[in-house]
Amino acid sequence: MEAISEALQPYKEQVGMAAGILTVGQMFSGCFVCNDIRKKGSTDGFSAMPFVGGCGLTVLFLQHGMLMNDSAMTNANLVGLTISLAYATFFLLYTPPNGRSSYWRQVGGTALFTITLLGYVKVENPSVVEDRFGMIITVLMLALIGQPLFGLPDIIRRKSTEGLPFAMILSGTIVGLSWLLYGVILNNVFVVCQNLAAVTLSGIQLALFAIYPSKAAPPSKKRE
Repeated sequence: MEAISEALQPYKEQVGMAAGILTVGQMFSGCFVCNDIRKKGSTDGFSAMPFVGGCGLTVLFLQHGMLMNDSAMTNANLVGLTISLAYATFFLLYTPPNGRSSYWRQVGGTALFTITLLGYVKVENPSVVEDRFGMIITVLMLALIGQPLFGLPDIIRRKSTEGLPFAMILSGTIVGLSWLLYGVILNNVFVVCQNLAAVTLSGIQLALFAIYPSKAAPPSKKRE
């Protein structure tokens, strides 16, 4: 990887800028999910974690970018945090009263966890904090991206990918590829591993759309 990194060094700024622009564009893919929620008039059947967890994860990525002193990652995540907060607010507005306690529990848990990790950064040895913090957010990112796969048994049973955010998954795959290239240029193993695993998980989810339709088939009527 080091040889490839050296060969691509002249393109570092361009690739970083492109990855940042694609990341901001990818954030707007959540508009498609929000539009589906708006048309349905409710968040029933939709998970808040892509938005709530996304806010917390964006804060952590912002912190990692600052630790790396990388302007491309820092600027992209500053914009991403603003957009993620807007999505989380939209989700709340369409959440039925009986589902808001669950929503706030997720917000509280995410906020507490995020603050705890930010506190860890302050007390960890500066010589190792970048690598260790990078490992932590890699695991968290994979958990968030792979979260829809927990519903795989239900998807297979219904033979439908309804509820899976196709636009977010597709755009996330493209963004993951761009940051993967940037990680290779940086010769940063954590950035490479983060995005290689992210692209793999997103690819698995995209494969589900090729197998199952996005709308559940209507139940067949029994003959009398």
